[in-house]
Amino acid sequence: MNLKEKIDVAKGETNPELVITGKALSVFSGEVFKTDIAINNGLITGLGDYESENQIKTDGVIIPGLIDAHMHIESTFLKPIEFTKAVLPYGTTTVIADPHEIANVAGVKGIKYLIKSSKKLPLDFYFMAPSCVPANESLETYGATISASEIKEMLKWKEVLGLGELMNFTGVLNKDPELIEKLEVSKNHKIDGHCPGLTGNKLNGYLISGANTDHECVTIEEVREKIRKGMKVVLREGSASRDLKRLVGTVNKNNYTNFMLGTDDLDPTDIEKRGHMNHRVKLCIDKNIPPEIAIQMATHNTAKHYGLNSGAIAPGYKADITIVNNLKELKVESVFKDGELVWENEFKKPLNENPTAKTKNYVKIPEITQKDLEIDKKHKIRVIDVFPDKIITKESAIKINKDRVPDPEKDIAKVTVIDRHGKGKHIGLGVVRGFGLKKGALASTVGHDSHNCISIGTNDKDMITAINKLKEIGGGLVVATNGETETLPLPIAGLMSDLPYTKVNEKLNKVRKKAQSLGTKIEHPFMKMSFLSLPVIPEIRITTHGLVDVNENRIVDLWID
Repeated sequence: MNLKEKIDVAKGETNPELVITGKALSVFSGEVFKTDIAINNGLITGLGDYESENQIKTDGVIIPGLIDAHMHIESTFLKPIEFTKAVLPYGTTTVIADPHEIANVAGVKGIKYLIKSSKKLPLDFYFMAPSCVPANESLETYGATISASEIKEMLKWKEVLGLGELMNFTGVLNKDPELIEKLEVSKNHKIDGHCPGLTGNKLNGYLISGANTDHECVTIEEVREKIRKGMKVVLREGSASRDLKRLVGTVNKNNYTNFMLGTDDLDPTDIEKRGHMNHRVKLCIDKNIPPEIAIQMATHNTAKHYGLNSGAIAPGYKADITIVNNLKELKVESVFKDGELVWENEFKKPLNENPTAKTKNYVKIPEITQKDLEIDKKHKIRVIDVFPDKIITKESAIKINKDRVPDPEKDIAKVTVIDRHGKGKHIGLGVVRGFGLKKGALASTVGHDSHNCISIGTNDKDMITAINKLKEIGGGLVVATNGETETLPLPIAGLMSDLPYTKVNEKLNKVRKKAQSLGTKIEHPFMKMSFLSLPVIPEIRITTHGLVDVNENRIVDLWID
């Protein structure tokens, strides 16, 4: 359809292919108004009075399709087709995905896998070129690297919107040559930030690099400073980090256009239990954010920031439309993608997966013996303290009896991170407090961001059993106790399942239930464990090289003299 034909449809001189009649929300004025919505060739061509042979009337409220401003597909354990099946019934029509999880394992090949397998689905997948692969080269072993020249090439791909979250903010402030080169090739594109706790002049130094979003804010004061200095803040409500309710009070009538909503890392059972972006919008409304503003933060604000032609019910925008029962409950009644009804109580036609090469055989864990997991018994030891619903950790120093590592009675578990990329027998050892394990062990090949093998446990025997099971199943999640295991295999790069969404949730629930039988009260213990090895989030982490003081960006000794 050429421009003249579009104008004829918009003027009402030619009937559109589809008309939806009902009450629509304008994200520009905040009004809910009665209208006919004319749709042609996947675009909204007009609002007003229209006729069509294909006319749909609704008693619900018509809003733009919802957008997840920052997420990682890999963290859901689902292939793109299964992720689509999971979230589209909740009104999500677009996601901004950072594929740095699979990139850290399989490099550019992993990113191409996600892009290719997300094509031809009724959900728009946009990607950011990962900026920190590896997350911190000097502090851990890793599976792949992505250079500035590779980022420059990716930025030419239509699916890639810009540079992904700039996690190594200390590297930026220290003017790391490789990071500076990546920033230079990305300077005409969007650059996502990641700088928890960064304020003052150090924040200024980070902002001057071009990074202008953040989903890692810790305090209300930090949010206000970042908004004041021009950043866009993504209010995150994930599974391991639930910050939205704590920080949404910073949103007001003067600054709401600078906020977006995102999930970051989301467990698939959370989607089944709570919904997707509709749940995040509802949480905002429950915290007294007006519905029209909450919806704008999950639609137009994100689309405008990333330059997408969606996120609004208005002429010229993509006809990505969600119809909800009302603006309080946000129960999704139907979803239109590019002007086509794709979901109404069920998917209107089968979803077909684009055939892609399998990204498997990426788990190369060395043989581990009990001697490898031995911790010399000294006296005063550093402890990684974890907290519910927070991604940050704190360092403690405690005195221990020489034979009490680990010590389930004091909630002290052993933690190890082992190279799984075939780089050698690199093993980091430490202790962690806050998981509540009374017995057994957990192990996983999901360990942000380099995704080495990570395990926590109350005894070496169960830890070795769990680690060996990971090798057998090609990666995934394992719970071990008394020689028995419960597993969720993740054979795609050791990160994602090749099973249907419902089957993944079934197995994940079994694994979680088994983990909780060991004593942990954490809702998502594997996701919490996976962040223990991320050496770019304060305060203390553990990698294949040992304990990491994140603020000092260096390896520290387990024992304190």
